[in-house]
Amino acid sequence: MLDFKIDEALCTQCSLCAKECPSLIIDGKSGIPVIKEGKEKNCIKCQHCLAVCPTGALSIFGKNPEDSMAVTNEVPSADEMERLIKTRRSVRKFKKAEVEEATIQKLIESAAYAPTGHNKNQVLLSATYTRAEMDKVREVVYNAIKKAKEEGKLDGALSLYGAFQHVWETKGIDVIFRDAPHLIIATASAANSNGVADSVISLSYFELLANSMGIGTLWNGFLKTVMEHVATELKGIFNIPEDHTIGYIMVYGLPAVKFARSVQSEGLHLNRIQL
Repeated sequence: MLDFKIDEALCTQCSLCAKECPSLIIDGKSGIPVIKEGKEKNCIKCQHCLAVCPTGALSIFGKNPEDSMAVTNEVPSADEMERLIKTRRSVRKFKKAEVEEATIQKLIESAAYAPTGHNKNQVLLSATYTRAEMDKVREVVYNAIKKAKEEGKLDGALSLYGAFQHVWETKGIDVIFRDAPHLIIATASAANSNGVADSVISLSYFELLANSMGIGTLWNGFLKTVMEHVATELKGIFNIPEDHTIGYIMVYGLPAVKFARSVQSEGLHLNRIQL
């Protein structure tokens, strides 16, 4: 059930909801908007109709328009966004202090607003909230690598992870997590063809907001490789569904280093399409 409702006292019959609906299931030509007969199943749950209604007359899925964040002119300028993007750096040295739980929750909830293919919203975010939780993850991961090494499973390029485990065990140097206090893993069902891309986009939203709040982030390919090729049992240990594919992983925390300027990127590869 879409639970599509119109407050007729507020509705101006502007038809914006019908015009904006990507599935074209709203009839706004005959006065008060209604869902076209037999078309409910075509709804992709984007809530565009709720978001576009200028008077807050429309509700869907039981959502109260008053509970939505209002669009205002108080958004970062283009120059501010450019500076944020260009000065963002991968952080590999973190302070011992934890990020406040309320801040973590805000970051995670904001990541849920990232776009997903066909608006499926199937990204699962698995996260630690405290350094104690993170320390347990660290211990479990390094122990799993040690077990794989003892069983002779770290051949070729994977032997590098045996070296990481060795320096952790003998010197306390944490190459994989960089001693970060927090971790977030984005996964989605393998049956979702957009799942990996959706997961990466979700973490990109997470990262930009985190950096705007002075929180440093690091995309963690090391742990992704461990979970996919060294110790696949870690997904189960972390309560990630067996049928989920890892999109990407990020560690984060308060940075222990402050950068003075952006780098000068040489990473642009452009193909201008001119037909």
